[in-house]
Amino acid sequence: MQFSDSLDFGHTDRKDVYEYVERYGSVDYHEAHRTLGMDETAFGHHVAILKRDGVLEREGDTLRVAFEPGTQELFTEGEVEFAIRQAREDDLTGLVGAMRSALSERSDIVAETVADIVDHERVLLRHNDLESRVFFVATVSDDVVGWVHLSAPEIEKLSHTAELTVGVLPEYRGKGIGSHLLQRGLEWTKQNGFEKVYNSVPSTNERAIEWLKSRGWETEAVREKHYRIGGDYVDEVMMAVWP
Repeated sequence: MQFSDSLDFGHTDRKDVYEYVERYGSVDYHEAHRTLGMDETAFGHHVAILKRDGVLEREGDTLRVAFEPGTQELFTEGEVEFAIRQAREDDLTGLVGAMRSALSERSDIVAETVADIVDHERVLLRHNDLESRVFFVATVSDDVVGWVHLSAPEIEKLSHTAELTVGVLPEYRGKGIGSHLLQRGLEWTKQNGFEKVYNSVPSTNERAIEWLKSRGWETEAVREKHYRIGGDYVDEVMMAVWP
């Protein structure tokens, strides 16, 4: 399923099934059936149609929202071998941990907020009437060492835009992982018809600002004293790129 896909399910009960799964990220098939109080045959029918339409996926008794996984790419930079792929729900704990470690210096308030939301909801992927979000991760020996996050509002007037955050654990920086993550994220936005990608960071994060500028991002605006970090007021630098 892509962000641009319609959420018209054609049947109220079928929408209820999807929304229940989407709310929790992954659910037990039988628990969902009991909780929704549907006739067993009807529930199975709705799940089958949602699977056929690429909206849900089922693995054993587990139901999840289906996102097109794409390919896993393998890279070698010096002595480091890493893979980049779309995140799965079972990456949640490792991904949140990596985000918190990478952002320990409060260098990206937006990404911190994303980590808090994901950790609170315990759901990684979203696609509903209000918002959609997806992550790609960089892994070394199956451990998450970096991410790129994309979020898009399901509002027609903003449907051409997507927000992006990207980060890498300190010990893995300078090895090209961030560049590969950013490229993967921007490729995904182009494939899904987004025309503008934006990001906002504190002005104190000069490394990130210069890094984005070197890759074609432009500063759209600066909001003065937008953050208060460690008792100091810090400007927000709003940046964007048109993939």
